[in-house]
Amino acid sequence: MSELRTDTDSADAVLRRHFDALGAALHRNGGQAAGRLRRWGEQLAALYDRDGRLLACGNGGSAAEAQHLTAELVGRFEGERRPLSALALHAETSSVTAIVNDYGIEEMFARQVRAHGRAGDILLVLSTSGSSANVVAAAKAAKEVGMVTWALTGPPPNPLAALCDDALTVEAETVSTVQEMHLVLVHSLCRALEAALG
Repeated sequence: MSELRTDTDSADAVLRRHFDALGAALHRNGGQAAGRLRRWGEQLAALYDRDGRLLACGNGGSAAEAQHLTAELVGRFEGERRPLSALALHAETSSVTAIVNDYGIEEMFARQVRAHGRAGDILLVLSTSGSSANVVAAAKAAKEVGMVTWALTGPPPNPLAALCDDALTVEAETVSTVQEMHLVLVHSLCRALEAALG
């Protein structure tokens, strides 16, 4: 019985540390993020007023966050509003698999950016490391076509934050905490956008 209690105590301690780390990341990163997210929301609202679109991409958990954002924009976040054009580039599975097969993994997002992105559109790239080669290639392709590039990454310095027009870099001890912060930032961007749309 005492062995079970020790396991439970150990699990509780691990979870407490995780929650403490997330709380610390929120405290450390929240201040720098608020003003920038308000500006991003205003820029997105202006983009949608001129019928532009947002493209988003990432790998693994970052792909899930990218798709979460695009779902909130095409559907709705909290308020009723018109649907907004947003594409998660990894979600087009036939295109992704064909591109990777024919051109290699570094082109999986970049080729789609060249196909769908227009000057003045926005590409939001997500990477916990800030160095994923296919995401960096997407940001480079976006710049080539005249898109605005934003990044959500882990701690600086990293290549993606340096390359993009603007970046929110998350200072956190673990990848999981960076990903959780990215979801907070995605939801905050949706709030800022809806406020800007009125």
